[in-house]
Amino acid sequence: MSPDLWMILSFIALLIAGLPVALALGLSGAVGIVTGLSPAMLATLGTNTYNSVAKYPLIAIPLFILTGLIFERAGVAARLVRFAQALIGPRHGGLALVAVLVCMIMGGMSGSGPADAAAVAMVMLPSMTRAGYPRPFSATLIAASASTAILIPPSVALILYSIVVPGVDLRALFAAGLFPGILAGLSLLIPAFLLARRHGWEAPKSTERPALGESFRQALPALLAPVIILGGLRSGLFTPTEAAVAAVAYGVVVGLVITRELDWRDLWNLFGEAAVISGVVMLIIALAGIFAWAGTMLGTFRHMAEWLIGLSDNGAVLLLLIMLAVLLAGMLLDAISIYLILMPILVPVMQHFGWNPVWFGILLAMNIAIGQFTPPVAVNLMVTTEVARIRLEQTMGWALLFVVAMGGALLLVALFPEIALWLPRVLGYNL
Repeated sequence: MSPDLWMILSFIALLIAGLPVALALGLSGAVGIVTGLSPAMLATLGTNTYNSVAKYPLIAIPLFILTGLIFERAGVAARLVRFAQALIGPRHGGLALVAVLVCMIMGGMSGSGPADAAAVAMVMLPSMTRAGYPRPFSATLIAASASTAILIPPSVALILYSIVVPGVDLRALFAAGLFPGILAGLSLLIPAFLLARRHGWEAPKSTERPALGESFRQALPALLAPVIILGGLRSGLFTPTEAAVAAVAYGVVVGLVITRELDWRDLWNLFGEAAVISGVVMLIIALAGIFAWAGTMLGTFRHMAEWLIGLSDNGAVLLLLIMLAVLLAGMLLDAISIYLILMPILVPVMQHFGWNPVWFGILLAMNIAIGQFTPPVAVNLMVTTEVARIRLEQTMGWALLFVVAMGGALLLVALFPEIALWLPRVLGYNL
């Protein structure tokens, strides 16, 4: 058996055995080194793990994770919900629209789907249940809406994509994700609204409309967060990594001074929580460096890319096959693992067919977003079902509906690349 097969099969076997993705990547990379190179080359393990994480842009990941945690605990979600309710008012499907809109705004602060799902579910699920929405529907809608955080900047997944794909401008990726993220949210909003009207969920007079002026004043600090992040990037005031620092500083001011729902002890605990989450992410990235180095030295990624290209001369057919493969991967793995495992294989394919790397990155992100609420391993859905106290199996029908809806948005971006590329081109970013 070739070293390529030894490495790939050992990785699959370790995953099936239940090992964490990080360990499976590191150990299978070591298997590839031993079987295809030389046991003496194991001396490179330390260097490879260090080189994988010793990259300046990666500093943004723990900082945006911390930003999301701070805004989640600062009471921002509740204020955004009241403001959205004041805008939309009591109507059939009103709370469903509120849930989608708030998830999209929260995505512009943290870039993390599970964090947004938790924050919005805690606020929205009780009121949606009282208004007559079935809990499985509410939990699935919030989980699906929170997945737009992977598209709407700042996105942790897009930060990683800009690192693993050489030459891609992160600012262009952030700009390119905005309209597809909004389109994905709208694709969920339409069926949710129609279902609410059909089933009579949330009678128009069942809830009281908050005062618009007061709710806007309370939500203003939260609404300014995406403006500060994206405005600073566009103006050149700071780089994406510096934007993450500015976002943390602004979140601390909001939590301690404006909403006053955080104190210094809470902040210290949030630092610890962000460190744990970031540690898991960085461990995956570090040990994936072993896998990537072994695969490059053995030619594994080149062989797999050549095999993919040989499947079809038609770029559209191959793109469809790749999207289906990424969708399946998204049902089982997290976004970071998917990028680290698949991009060394997909970059040569992308270059062979001349696909725009920014557009291709957005397509992958939309596909992975769908996987975040598609069982069996649906990270967002696991969070919301836990809050709703229901079983994951109860959401299967609703999840399939929203998969089809967001799949339609993905198809539109695939057919019309300008949906993603128009904004970064207008802003003058490198495509």
